[in-house]
Amino acid sequence: MADDAKPLLIKRYASRRLYNTETSDYVTLDDIAGFIRDGREVQIVDLKSGDDLTRQYLLQIIAEHESRGENMLPVGVLNDLVRSYTTQASSIVPQFLASSFEMLREQQSKMVENMTAMNPIAKMPGFEAMKAQQEAFLKAMTGGMGPGWSAPEREEGGGSHQPGGEEDLDAIKRQLAELNERLSKLGK
Repeated sequence: MADDAKPLLIKRYASRRLYNTETSDYVTLDDIAGFIRDGREVQIVDLKSGDDLTRQYLLQIIAEHESRGENMLPVGVLNDLVRSYTTQASSIVPQFLASSFEMLREQQSKMVENMTAMNPIAKMPGFEAMKAQQEAFLKAMTGGMGPGWSAPEREEGGGSHQPGGEEDLDAIKRQLAELNERLSKLGK
């Protein structure tokens, strides 16, 4: 049985074929994406040089999904990412993205726990809590950023949250778009 705690080692041969060292067979980018969706970490290395190619291949997987019309990243977010490579914001963007995805994973875990408990009326972790965490993170990372910068206003009432509902997902998307817009303004 494979050790799921250790990354799955994929070797790239000179022919550019990808070889799964656990199952001793060749794999495709779709296979690698499937491993990742199943919760497995992967590491892709060049057989000859030993160079780690993981980032390159993960970016390629994302690009292929985006080119097939499976658009998850809005154009504004992509623009902000490109800008972040050439601005002072590049130092906080990786930390912000990592923190945001960690919070998203935690929220998803809590949602799964509540669904598993078969209690659809259980109070789901709210969007407001995540928003407050991200505001605190941004404030800590930017030091308040001086005049013209203000923290997002909180929504009153909070609305109803359905387990796994699109309402929470839409709210998270709106929040990330607002934060990305602020980040792009900070970099100017």
